[in-house]
Amino acid sequence: MDVDEGTAPPRERGWLGPIVALLALVTVTTLSAPRVVVPVGQILLLVAPASAALAVAGWRAGGRLPLALLWTGFAVWVVVQPAGAPGLYADLTRGWGVLLALAFGVAAAAGWGEGFLSKGLFALAAAAGLGLLALALVPDGPPGAARLLSEEIGRRSTLASREWQELSGSPQWIQLVRESPGWEAYGRTVEAQLSALPAIGLRFFPALLALESLAALALGWAVYHRVGRARLGPPLARLRDLRFHEALVWGVVAGLALVALPLTGAARDAGLNLLVFFGVLYAMRGSGVLVWFLDPGRVMTVVLAVFTVLFWPVVVMVSAGVGLGDTWFDWRRAARGRSQRSE
Repeated sequence: MDVDEGTAPPRERGWLGPIVALLALVTVTTLSAPRVVVPVGQILLLVAPASAALAVAGWRAGGRLPLALLWTGFAVWVVVQPAGAPGLYADLTRGWGVLLALAFGVAAAAGWGEGFLSKGLFALAAAAGLGLLALALVPDGPPGAARLLSEEIGRRSTLASREWQELSGSPQWIQLVRESPGWEAYGRTVEAQLSALPAIGLRFFPALLALESLAALALGWAVYHRVGRARLGPPLARLRDLRFHEALVWGVVAGLALVALPLTGAARDAGLNLLVFFGVLYAMRGSGVLVWFLDPGRVMTVVLAVFTVLFWPVVVMVSAGVGLGDTWFDWRRAARGRSQRSE
């Protein structure tokens, strides 16, 4: 429920969700294989500036100045710390985090959109536009950035391959393969996946950066509304209640059109990136529909989480289809209406 600026609504309770989300993001950015394709290796470079921007927006809406100063100081400390990526690529990630946070703070302070997602998508679009403009104005702009990205992904791939070689050459692994020959086939699968990751990271970098950034903004939104007094919008919806504006389906349509047309190069890659980005959004919406109907308990939720990790390609495809269908059929509302008529 929205409140007037300057009021002090009850804070959102419960830190389990934000803590689990932070641990998941940190895990993804530190494991060897995912680290190859994750655009920003240090998730705090995105979360801290976003939280600071929200704290400043909250202060202007009647919140506390010390909180804004504290978050801003923490964000500055995070940004100036040495990053995991060397050289200019680290500077690019810092710049992206600051641009994204500024755009998100402006959207939150201005009250644009009804909830988090509209503000987050605006921040992504504005930061991307400003970033591309900045790159276009510097010598060797976009080509230089692409070269830096290729070098960084190559560095990460080399590091991941070296770590795997050390593991597969260890006495423990050799003993495991002797006792269970199936592990040898698993090792070959891992090697094939590691060799394919650099191409995936390069081709889908825009979509992966947008998804990682949106996840970081959502985490910042959740954290701020647990410590801030001035509300900047409604709380994040539970997965089972997740829905968004039907106009986003045009992102999927545009992606399908670019892929279906006889295009090559950047145009086709743009279509694939649109499909990945909006496909994940609709997969989350579809997962919400499935969770709403299944209504699992705690034990079943854990079982479903393990199943999703093990068979994620199938789960994502099915959930995306369900999410797209929900755009037109709104199955949860329809089921609710049938339930009310039967009472």
